[in-house]
Amino acid sequence: MVQTLDYLKETASQTAGPYVHIGLVPGDAGFDIYDHELGRDIAGPKAAGTRITVTGTVTDGTGAPVKDILIEVWQANAAGIYPGKGEVEDGFRGWGRVTPDFETGVFSFETVKPGKVTGPDARPMAPHLNLWLVARGINVGLNTRMYFDDEDEANAADPVLTLIEQPLRRETLIARADGNAYHFDIRLQGEGETVFFDL
Repeated sequence: MVQTLDYLKETASQTAGPYVHIGLVPGDAGFDIYDHELGRDIAGPKAAGTRITVTGTVTDGTGAPVKDILIEVWQANAAGIYPGKGEVEDGFRGWGRVTPDFETGVFSFETVKPGKVTGPDARPMAPHLNLWLVARGINVGLNTRMYFDDEDEANAADPVLTLIEQPLRRETLIARADGNAYHFDIRLQGEGETVFFDL
Protein backbone atom coordinates (compact mmCIF):
# COMPACT_ATOMS: atom_id res chain seq x y z
CA MET A 1 0.00 0.00 0.00
CA VAL A 2 1.35 3.41 -1.00
CA GLN A 3 1.01 6.03 1.69
CA THR A 4 0.65 9.66 0.58
CA LEU A 5 2.37 12.46 2.41
CA ASP A 6 -0.51 14.91 2.70
CA TYR A 7 1.37 17.02 5.23
CA LEU A 8 4.08 17.97 2.69
CA LYS A 9 3.14 21.07 0.74
CA GLU A 10 4.60 22.43 -2.48
CA THR A 11 7.54 24.76 -1.97
CA ALA A 12 6.65 28.38 -2.66
CA SER A 13 8.15 29.86 -5.82
CA GLN A 14 10.41 32.86 -5.78
CA THR A 15 12.00 35.14 -8.31
CA ALA A 16 15.44 34.59 -9.79
CA GLY A 17 16.93 37.98 -9.00
CA PRO A 18 17.99 40.63 -8.56
CA TYR A 19 21.51 39.23 -8.89
CA VAL A 20 20.92 36.40 -11.38
CA HIS A 21 23.66 37.70 -13.68
CA ILE A 22 26.34 37.46 -10.98
CA GLY A 23 25.80 33.72 -10.52
CA LEU A 24 25.10 32.77 -14.13
CA VAL A 25 27.19 35.22 -16.17
CA PRO A 26 29.63 36.73 -13.67
CA GLY A 27 31.78 38.25 -16.42
CA ASP A 28 28.92 40.61 -17.30
CA ALA A 29 28.82 41.74 -13.68
CA GLY A 30 32.55 42.52 -13.68
CA PHE A 31 33.75 39.34 -11.97
CA ASP A 32 36.67 37.76 -13.84
CA ILE A 33 36.50 34.28 -12.32
CA TYR A 34 36.39 31.97 -15.35
CA ASP A 35 38.93 31.43 -18.13
CA HIS A 36 35.99 30.84 -20.46
CA GLU A 37 32.54 32.23 -19.59
CA LEU A 38 29.94 29.46 -19.81
CA GLY A 39 27.33 30.03 -22.47
CA ARG A 40 29.15 32.65 -24.53
CA ASP A 41 29.90 30.54 -27.60
CA ILE A 42 26.63 29.35 -29.17
CA ALA A 43 27.79 28.16 -32.59
CA GLY A 44 31.54 27.69 -32.33
CA PRO A 45 34.11 28.68 -34.97
CA LYS A 46 33.53 25.64 -37.22
CA ALA A 47 29.75 25.99 -37.62
CA ALA A 48 28.48 26.08 -41.19
CA GLY A 49 25.89 28.58 -42.35
CA THR A 50 25.29 32.30 -42.25
CA ARG A 51 26.77 34.17 -39.31
CA ILE A 52 24.21 36.53 -37.75
CA THR A 53 24.01 39.07 -34.95
CA VAL A 54 20.84 39.43 -32.86
CA THR A 55 20.15 42.59 -30.83
CA GLY A 56 17.15 43.81 -28.89
CA THR A 57 15.75 44.98 -25.59
CA VAL A 58 13.51 43.40 -22.98
CA THR A 59 10.96 45.86 -21.59
CA ASP A 60 8.49 45.70 -18.72
CA GLY A 61 4.83 46.73 -18.72
CA THR A 62 5.73 50.44 -18.58
CA GLY A 63 8.14 50.17 -21.51
CA ALA A 64 11.26 50.50 -19.34
CA PRO A 65 14.21 48.27 -20.26
CA VAL A 66 14.84 45.33 -17.94
CA LYS A 67 18.60 45.36 -17.49
CA ASP A 68 19.12 42.51 -15.03
CA ILE A 69 17.47 39.74 -17.04
CA LEU A 70 19.14 36.54 -18.22
CA ILE A 71 18.28 35.14 -21.65
CA GLU A 72 19.20 31.59 -22.59
CA VAL A 73 19.30 30.81 -26.31
CA TRP A 74 18.73 27.28 -27.66
CA GLN A 75 18.98 26.53 -31.36
CA ALA A 76 19.64 24.04 -34.12
CA ASN A 77 22.52 24.41 -36.54
CA ALA A 78 22.18 25.56 -40.15
CA ALA A 79 21.11 22.04 -41.15
CA GLY A 80 18.29 22.08 -38.58
CA ILE A 81 19.95 19.64 -36.16
CA TYR A 82 20.13 20.15 -32.39
CA PRO A 83 23.19 18.88 -30.50
CA GLY A 84 22.39 15.43 -29.16
CA LYS A 85 19.80 14.83 -31.89
CA GLY A 86 22.23 14.13 -34.70
CA GLU A 87 25.67 15.00 -35.99
CA VAL A 88 26.64 18.66 -35.66
CA GLU A 89 29.88 20.56 -36.28
CA ASP A 90 32.68 20.19 -33.75
CA GLY A 91 32.21 22.91 -31.11
CA PHE A 92 28.57 23.66 -31.97
CA ARG A 93 26.77 23.92 -28.62
CA GLY A 94 23.44 25.31 -29.77
CA TRP A 95 23.09 26.98 -26.39
CA GLY A 96 24.21 30.24 -24.87
CA ARG A 97 23.50 32.89 -22.25
CA VAL A 98 23.24 36.63 -22.70
CA THR A 99 22.40 39.60 -20.49
CA PRO A 100 21.63 43.16 -21.58
CA ASP A 101 24.18 45.92 -21.28
CA PHE A 102 23.64 47.36 -17.79
CA GLU A 103 23.72 50.94 -19.10
CA THR A 104 21.64 50.76 -22.27
CA GLY A 105 19.48 47.65 -21.69
CA VAL A 106 20.40 46.31 -25.15
CA PHE A 107 21.31 42.63 -25.48
CA SER A 108 23.40 41.29 -28.35
CA PHE A 109 24.80 37.93 -29.40
CA GLU A 110 26.33 36.27 -32.45
CA THR A 111 25.54 32.83 -33.81
CA VAL A 112 24.61 31.10 -37.07
CA LYS A 113 21.15 31.25 -38.56
CA PRO A 114 19.42 27.94 -37.80
CA GLY A 115 17.82 25.80 -40.47
CA LYS A 116 14.35 24.27 -40.57
CA VAL A 117 13.78 21.75 -37.77
CA THR A 118 11.64 18.63 -38.02
CA GLY A 119 8.96 18.72 -35.32
CA PRO A 120 7.75 15.79 -33.21
CA ASP A 121 4.96 15.11 -35.72
CA ALA A 122 7.48 15.15 -38.62
CA ARG A 123 6.20 18.57 -39.78
CA PRO A 124 8.94 21.10 -40.61
CA MET A 125 9.26 24.11 -38.32
CA ALA A 126 10.53 27.42 -39.63
CA PRO A 127 14.05 28.49 -38.60
CA HIS A 128 13.86 29.90 -35.07
CA LEU A 129 15.69 30.46 -31.80
CA ASN A 130 14.22 29.23 -28.52
CA LEU A 131 14.56 31.78 -25.72
CA TRP A 132 14.17 31.32 -21.95
CA LEU A 133 14.08 34.40 -19.69
CA VAL A 134 14.58 34.73 -15.93
CA ALA A 135 14.79 37.86 -13.79
CA ARG A 136 13.52 39.49 -10.62
CA GLY A 137 9.75 39.56 -10.58
CA ILE A 138 9.46 36.45 -12.78
CA ASN A 139 8.46 33.46 -10.67
CA VAL A 140 8.67 30.91 -13.48
CA GLY A 141 11.04 31.24 -16.44
CA LEU A 142 9.38 32.55 -19.60
CA ASN A 143 9.68 30.58 -22.85
CA THR A 144 9.35 32.20 -26.25
CA ARG A 145 10.70 31.92 -29.79
CA MET A 146 12.33 34.25 -32.26
CA TYR A 147 11.53 33.71 -35.95
CA PHE A 148 13.05 35.51 -38.95
CA ASP A 149 11.15 37.96 -41.17
CA ASP A 150 13.04 36.79 -44.27
CA GLU A 151 11.52 33.30 -43.96
CA ASP A 152 7.94 34.17 -45.01
CA GLU A 153 7.10 30.85 -46.66
CA ALA A 154 8.46 28.73 -43.80
CA ASN A 155 6.82 31.00 -41.18
CA ALA A 156 3.42 30.68 -42.90
CA ALA A 157 3.58 26.88 -42.56
CA ASP A 158 5.16 26.72 -39.09
CA PRO A 159 2.95 24.60 -36.76
CA VAL A 160 3.65 26.82 -33.74
CA LEU A 161 3.19 30.20 -35.44
CA THR A 162 -0.05 29.04 -37.07
CA LEU A 163 -1.51 28.26 -33.62
CA ILE A 164 -1.45 31.99 -32.86
CA GLU A 165 -4.68 33.27 -34.38
CA GLN A 166 -4.13 37.03 -34.06
CA PRO A 167 -1.63 38.35 -36.66
CA LEU A 168 -0.47 41.16 -34.35
CA ARG A 169 0.35 38.65 -31.61
CA ARG A 170 2.20 36.47 -34.13
CA GLU A 171 4.30 39.50 -35.12
CA THR A 172 5.74 39.66 -31.57
CA LEU A 173 7.80 36.57 -32.45
CA ILE A 174 9.30 37.90 -35.68
CA ALA A 175 12.78 39.47 -35.76
CA ARG A 176 13.48 42.18 -38.35
CA ALA A 177 16.44 41.70 -40.69
CA ASP A 178 19.03 44.26 -41.71
CA GLY A 179 21.53 42.26 -43.74
CA ASN A 180 22.93 39.59 -41.42
CA ALA A 181 21.73 41.44 -38.33
CA TYR A 182 18.33 40.88 -36.74
CA HIS A 183 16.52 43.05 -34.21
CA PHE A 184 14.15 41.40 -31.74
CA ASP A 185 12.47 43.18 -28.81
CA ILE A 186 10.70 41.30 -26.04
CA ARG A 187 7.82 42.92 -24.13
CA LEU A 188 7.07 41.19 -20.81
CA GLN A 189 3.54 42.57 -20.40
CA GLY A 190 1.15 45.24 -21.59
CA GLU A 191 0.35 46.36 -25.10
CA GLY A 192 2.40 44.43 -27.64
CA GLU A 193 3.27 41.72 -25.09
CA THR A 194 5.45 38.99 -26.59
CA VAL A 195 3.82 35.57 -26.94
CA PHE A 196 5.13 33.20 -24.25
CA PHE A 197 4.63 29.44 -24.22
CA ASP A 198 3.55 27.17 -21.37
CA LEU A 199 5.98 24.26 -21.73
